[in-house]
Amino acid sequence: MLEIAPKPADLSLSPARGVEWLTSNAPAPYEEAVAQMEARVDAIIEGRACEAVWLLEHPPLYTAGTSARSSDLLNANGLPVYESGRGGQYTYHGPGQRVAYVMLDLKRRNPDLRAFVQQLEDWLIATLADFGVAGEKRCDRVGVWVKRGDGFDDKIAAIGIRLRKWVSFHGVALNVDPDLSHYDGIIPCGVQGHGITSLRALGVSAGMRDVDESLRRNFGKIFDSD
Repeated sequence: MLEIAPKPADLSLSPARGVEWLTSNAPAPYEEAVAQMEARVDAIIEGRACEAVWLLEHPPLYTAGTSARSSDLLNANGLPVYESGRGGQYTYHGPGQRVAYVMLDLKRRNPDLRAFVQQLEDWLIATLADFGVAGEKRCDRVGVWVKRGDGFDDKIAAIGIRLRKWVSFHGVALNVDPDLSHYDGIIPCGVQGHGITSLRALGVSAGMRDVDESLRRNFGKIFDSD
């Protein structure tokens, strides 16, 4: 896998079928990452590049999706806040969280947004199962949840996507071992009464490389099963 994602000037790639996997080993500045992601999406639309999944982490920050309410930003505590074009509300990104920017051409796969979100959830659930964690969907809450045992759930993975001419971008964020205290500055995804967890908080000692291998292995099972 590549160590960093290509910059916009490097995107005249062969439009061969298949998904290119990109990995950044150092935290990627948010605005630069979004610019690279959007350039790749344009290249996919124009037939200059194949589909891609970019695995990365960000420095500590908050992002506000297109449905974000200002009242859900409780205390930024000095962390930067970025407006994001993805769907959803406020979320946190930071080291120890695996972000996967998913750039797929749904026109040739299945142009159904709801089905795509369900596939993303299934992908995360299958990945969590590799580590003995039972991730679950909720019909009224996007993302992947873990039962807490007191009638409430803890969120372990978030989903926020956008489509441009049926090519997806943004994607998912799976908590491996982030600083969970940073979630105190927001109402994550506008959902109250439930918590936030991570693999580490659940007693799973898997590293980022282990999670990446699982994500890649399960991706084919979910998205290439047809």
